[in-house]
Amino acid sequence: MTAPISTAQGDALTILDPDQSDLLRELDRTITRWADEAGAREIIPPPVYPLRDLEKFDVYENFPHLQFVGGPLDVTGTPPKPVDGAFAPGDVDPPFLGLPHSTCYGAYLYAENRAVAPDTTLTLINRCFRNEDKYEGLRRLLSFQMREIVAIGSLEHTQEINARFTDRIERFAKDLGIGLVKEVATDPFFERDSGRALLQRLSPVKHEFQADGLAIASVNTHRNFFGERCHITVEGTGEHAYTGCVAFGLERWLAVLSDLFDGDLKRARAAVDAAS
Repeated sequence: MTAPISTAQGDALTILDPDQSDLLRELDRTITRWADEAGAREIIPPPVYPLRDLEKFDVYENFPHLQFVGGPLDVTGTPPKPVDGAFAPGDVDPPFLGLPHSTCYGAYLYAENRAVAPDTTLTLINRCFRNEDKYEGLRRLLSFQMREIVAIGSLEHTQEINARFTDRIERFAKDLGIGLVKEVATDPFFERDSGRALLQRLSPVKHEFQADGLAIASVNTHRNFFGERCHITVEGTGEHAYTGCVAFGLERWLAVLSDLFDGDLKRARAAVDAAS
């Protein structure tokens, strides 16, 4: 069983037990192998980024209510102590770090100010953080792991990677016996309530793969938004790169498989190995 961490948010955080950890790692190995077969190279991102980097992507304008930020304690005087599990606002210096709510940002920041091959493919995993209205154990956590495959380069390359992994996801779920529904979704990274409509420039497309109403994977097309914001160009053309990404919420897959196999995670792991 998971071991909930004591927070004011209830089921917001959890510690995976050994069987859950084994299954999650098996899932990640499977997805990473798919990425390797698609020619992806792995990069390792930091768990947090400077606010100025995430600000490039309009994170704090488009979806501020999901964000967590942090800064150091002010220890110029008597070191502050938390009261009722929280520090007072004056105890913390101005926050300058942002906790990402999506893994793919690391890929665009890695490629920033570079000219890349038109068929560049990267994979990375990171902790994502989301300030949700409610938490539902493994189905919806404050902090969870997301593995992504990111295509950077030509529009055709991003479309090919998205199509390839759409097929992979659907076949994998079918082999496992997971009933998936593919839904067109609005990408929260590009929503804006103000008058400036990013959709007119980006025309982003997002498809979610839902199991029992829970989105466990998605494929996303960003056109050249991140290429422009990070000054990523394509070798030989000098044009801003197009990007697309495929995302897997690992704890969410774990929740679905746990339900599907009635909590027998060793059997679920064997099924993943056989289906992969």
